[in-house]
Amino acid sequence: MKFVSKDLTKKAVEMLLQGATLLREPCPYCSGVRVMREGQALCVSCGREPEKRNITQQDNKGLKTSLLETLEKKLDVLSKELEQESDHERQQAILKSINSLIEAVDKIKK
Repeated sequence: MKFVSKDLTKKAVEMLLQGATLLREPCPYCSGVRVMREGQALCVSCGREPEKRNITQQDNKGLKTSLLETLEKKLDVLSKELEQESDHERQQAILKSINSLIEAVDKIKK
């Protein structure tokens, strides 16, 4: 039988009163009941929260660079495809895809 501390119970009740919800998935550490509010999960049994991983500025920069490279490769592929395409409707579809990619690249660069 697991013993739940009064402090954890009190904290969980406060979270529920502030709009938290009970999670279907059990605690990954002790299989206890968890409560979640504003993205923060708390196990009512052991009090543990999943480890938080902060994305550093360097990680974010690397993700942006990788994503930009992928989008630029797709733009190259679509540009070559557009050159070879003779069907007007297919050309329009390719141009629409190219436009979407250009908008995505602009958003990432900002």
